[in-house]
Amino acid sequence: MYRIFCESYKNYIDSFDNDNYRLNISKPIELMVDVDKYKQEEQKQSEIYKKVCDLVYFMKQNVDRFPKLKAFLWTLSSRNINGKEYNVTNKDDLEEQTKLINSFLKLAYWY
Repeated sequence: MYRIFCESYKNYIDSFDNDNYRLNISKPIELMVDVDKYKQEEQKQSEIYKKVCDLVYFMKQNVDRFPKLKAFLWTLSSRNINGKEYNVTNKDDLEEQTKLINSFLKLAYWY
C-alpha cells in the first residue's frame, strides 16, 4: 500500500506543469513519501511538519468517512509519522488533502 501511495504521489506531481492550488495543497504530503525529509522537518518543528501533523490528525478524525485511510494511517504510524493538532492548516485544505490521499489509495494515480 505504501509503495503504491508513493508512486501515486509522484505520478500526481508529474501531471502538473505549473503552480496551482491542487499542487500547493499536496506539498505536505511529500513528507509522508520521504520519511527522512519528515524527520528533518520534525527536528526543526517547521510549518510543513506541522501541516503534516494536522493532516494526519484530521485523517484519523475522519476515518469513518474514508475507510481506506485506516490501514494507511497504520502504515504512517509504523514510520513514526503521527498526527497532532497544530491548527496551521485550514479545514478546506485538510479536506482536499484527505480526498487526494484517498484517491491515491483508490489507485486513481497509479499507472
